Amino acid sequence: MAYADSPKYTLLYHPGIPGRAEFIRLAFEATGTPYTDLANSASDGYATVRKACIDPDALSSLGDNPPVFAPPALQVKGEGKGGGDFLISQTSNILSYLGPRLGLAGEDEADKLWVGQVVSTALDLNNEVHDTHHPIAIADYYENQKDEALKKTVDFRKNRLPKFFGYFERMLKWNEKQQGERKREGVYLLGSQLTMADLVVWQVLDGLFFAFPEEMKARTEEFGLLLGDFYGSVKGEKGLKGYLESERRMKYSMGIFRHYPELDRQS
Repeated sequence: MAYADSPKYTLLYHPGIPGRAEFIRLAFEATGTPYTDLANSASDGYATVRKACIDPDALSSLGDNPPVFAPPALQVKGEGKGGGDFLISQTSNILSYLGPRLGLAGEDEADKLWVGQVVSTALDLNNEVHDTHHPIAIADYYENQKDEALKKTVDFRKNRLPKFFGYFERMLKWNEKQQGERKREGVYLLGSQLTMADLVVWQVLDGLFFAFPEEMKARTEEFGLLLGDFYGSVKGEKGLKGYLESERRMKYSMGIFRHYPELDRQS
């Protein structure tokens, strides 16, 4: 994608990992919206991210915006009070802001709220994935909590995954019934076109396929509508396909989604 010289939106996040910022990148990429991924596009970009989002002594950020707890944050040019730049943080908050502006929030107020409830549920699952490899202390190494991680992950794979997957499949079936014969371009959780709900659920599923390939392979037969039809449909959406095949799509490594074979389903 050829970005504008000075896009309206600037994403502030850690460099080199998809992380929670990937939900925001997908929204921009799916809609062809120009944006700057500051830490990955400028040599000194991460210095700005740290100053704006990680300074423990900051009483404001990027002008008169309130302090940010942690990345990701979104800078919106010229939309702040007094005509300055607007800065907001927290993944769910950013997605809620962008949804209506990028045409990813559905058709009306009810759709917007329903999209939000699916997004919130998927972000809960995202957090639970992270906790499988850091069940005791986020700041400590995985190697120092491997026994506890295994216990956590066994329960996660056995009980939590099917609970979340079952809900998402019910959403797909509900939407299919609601849409009836209405023309749709793909398989969606709500409505007849892509929404933020589809993007967020898809990203979590994609990370799970990386982190737990054997578990996901086994679950695909049980949840074929979600892990087969839906997953493949969103992956092929115009705007996403090119991004996912490009170098801009960063690889999973040591972020939320990590592949530890000993935590995966054992054959």
